[in-house]
Amino acid sequence: MSHANALVRLPASAPLDDLLAAYHRDGGLIVEGLFPLTVITEMREAVIHAAENFQPGSANQGLGKDGKTFVGANTTRFSSLGKLSPAFFEMLDNPVYAAVADALLLPNCGSYWVNTGQAMLIGPGEPAQMLHRDAENWPQLIGGLWPRCPEITVSAMIALSEVTEKLGATRVIPGSHKWTDIEQRGSHEQTVPAEMQPGDALIYSGMVMHGGGANRTADQVREAMHLSFLVGWLTPEESSPIDYSDADLMGQSPRVQRVLGHRSYDPRPHLGGGLWLRHAKKIEEVTGAEIEI
Repeated sequence: MSHANALVRLPASAPLDDLLAAYHRDGGLIVEGLFPLTVITEMREAVIHAAENFQPGSANQGLGKDGKTFVGANTTRFSSLGKLSPAFFEMLDNPVYAAVADALLLPNCGSYWVNTGQAMLIGPGEPAQMLHRDAENWPQLIGGLWPRCPEITVSAMIALSEVTEKLGATRVIPGSHKWTDIEQRGSHEQTVPAEMQPGDALIYSGMVMHGGGANRTADQVREAMHLSFLVGWLTPEESSPIDYSDADLMGQSPRVQRVLGHRSYDPRPHLGGGLWLRHAKKIEEVTGAEIEI
């Protein structure tokens, strides 16, 4: 199905400026072939195997009925993906996604870290998710600064297998990140689907209205995962520093260790000072190279 206001699609080899231009214009874009198929195949196999240990609808976000509704009654969600496969760490080191996140987040922070890394498997018959902005997880900040908010979180919805509109492709309202009224929610009629092939990713702003689509199939699952980053001075949704031990991250790149919370936050690129406690336990020594993310 074609859509007049469909999201821009660009190959991962496109110039960074082109990727950013589409992102700023619409609030998101589809980057084709962002992740190698070898990595995606490994990650998918690990996710599908692990999904056997989780019941659809068992995830909860927030308290009560609204939290259960948000995550979906027939949707399987779980995190700790780096414990399932080293492919997750390769995804964190992806140079194109890193370049995009650097360009969008580093103007607003000294470093950033993983907000969530989560499997999102939408089951048959699941209705469309409510439209929302990811940045509204930090309402005191966003609500107080809207519409002149800094970019605080950047997300990627990544196809582990073909993702079609019928299967429940994520739906986005292009341009909604520029709406002047934060109370404006939009409608599903304004959305367009992010249809993707394995390895493609929808990279989108925390300020754009979006939501999981309805899975209108009788027996198929939408196989995708979410990987988002958050400025280092805000608390992420997932506690990666606790989830991953030193042993889990031994031998991983400094970037992987940093985005999973095993490096200290240093705002010096912006404030001219640091928060380093050099003699405290497990705080690394700092060189100019190490403070780059």
